[in-house]
Amino acid sequence: MNSIGICNICGMPQDLCACTDIARTGQFTIKIFVEKRKWGREVTVIDGLDGQNLADLPKLTKKLKKKLATGGTYKNGRIELQGNHKDRVKEILVAEGFPEDAIEMQ
Repeated sequence: MNSIGICNICGMPQDLCACTDIARTGQFTIKIFVEKRKWGREVTVIDGLDGQNLADLPKLTKKLKKKLATGGTYKNGRIELQGNHKDRVKEILVAEGFPEDAIEMQ
């Protein structure tokens, strides 16, 4: 959203914009898994959010990092968080309004 209250995606006023709600109710699968990196470090990866037209993914990344007290980043269409946080990430995403049946744990 820009400073005058107009959505950058749909062009509707901020009060009427439903871009994130529409994207969250669509048919998609969010995959949460843990990758082992260099020296055995674990990284929790959240994939499948990039095609959802969610303008607030960097904001969601920041919120996850704050709630989990960890570092992380949003790049290449996926969120990466330092450490193994699979279970907590699912709880947070459901609390943010993502459908539980669309979240797949691997």
